[in-house]
Amino acid sequence: MADSDTPDTPDDTPRLLPDAIHQAVRPGTALLRLETTHAREGILDGAWWPRSRDIGAELPSLVTALTEYLGPVTRIGLDASAWEELPTRLTVDDRIVHIDSFPVGDGTVLITRGDRDYFSLLVVPPDTTPDAARAAMARAVRADNVAEAEQILIEISTDAAGPPA
Repeated sequence: MADSDTPDTPDDTPRLLPDAIHQAVRPGTALLRLETTHAREGILDGAWWPRSRDIGAELPSLVTALTEYLGPVTRIGLDASAWEELPTRLTVDDRIVHIDSFPVGDGTVLITRGDRDYFSLLVVPPDTTPDAARAAMARAVRADNVAEAEQILIEISTDAAGPPA
């Protein structure tokens, strides 16, 4: 639903995060777009920009933040090749979170609560520049985003490289 004070934006023009939020996005940040309906329109439900590839150091803070909004997280699906070491489970806030290795790609993490309710987050590589990471995260949380994580990451790496010389 459009706000009458907000100018219409063409579908291909990215809607940026408000300036205060955009500037606050740093490594270790997770942005979520949570919908209370079963029909989620976008491919991704949010984005996460870990500080490193050390899942034992990075995952607990993500699970704690997600639990605050989603309720208990029971499983995390990750691509083992994207992380330094991938245990089969972690204890976070006195709860066991099972970790599954799926060929979901470097750019996605699957979060499960309950038996069937899952959320898909874009994973921004830790070495991404702040502007590129912010752009990728803003794109991932757009309700009308139809690009998969891999495509978003390709586009931000292309944008960061600039036009060919």
